[in-house]
Amino acid sequence: MKKIIALIVFTSLTVMAFCQTDTIQHPYLKFPTYPPVQLLLPDSVSLYNKTDLPKKMPVMVMVFNPECGHCQIATETIVQNIDKFKNIQIVMATSAPFSQMLTFREKYKLDQYENIVITHDANFFLISFYMLHNLPFFALYNKKKELISAGESSMTVEKILAAFNMQ
Repeated sequence: MKKIIALIVFTSLTVMAFCQTDTIQHPYLKFPTYPPVQLLLPDSVSLYNKTDLPKKMPVMVMVFNPECGHCQIATETIVQNIDKFKNIQIVMATSAPFSQMLTFREKYKLDQYENIVITHDANFFLISFYMLHNLPFFALYNKKKELISAGESSMTVEKILAAFNMQ
């Protein structure tokens, strides 16, 4: 009888242990194409979405917060190396207050770069789609708008260009 009880306990514990595995998959990994997001442009009226992306051009999505030090450093690095990014569409998106986004755009003069679009994610879509915990977050998409790489925290220029095969 003791053997049967021990077998039942062991089986129950084994089943419970396997039930605890993390099966949550990030939405961007389930759907590895450019997300169906509606982002607000600085004019506060126009929306920016997948149909607005340049055809046959890779895309780098950078989710940031204007007050984040790492985000500021990443933006400075991009601006300093903008010639290396000339063939990449850069979509910068924030859910921070709209006024902070505008101040950030002015500080880094982002409106002078034709391949950078700064946007406001008013619905917090990207935060949930990428399941973000840290900023900045980078999602890199090829010319067909298929995900090739994604990651939180700062990515070096070399890593980004290597992912796009543009070194």
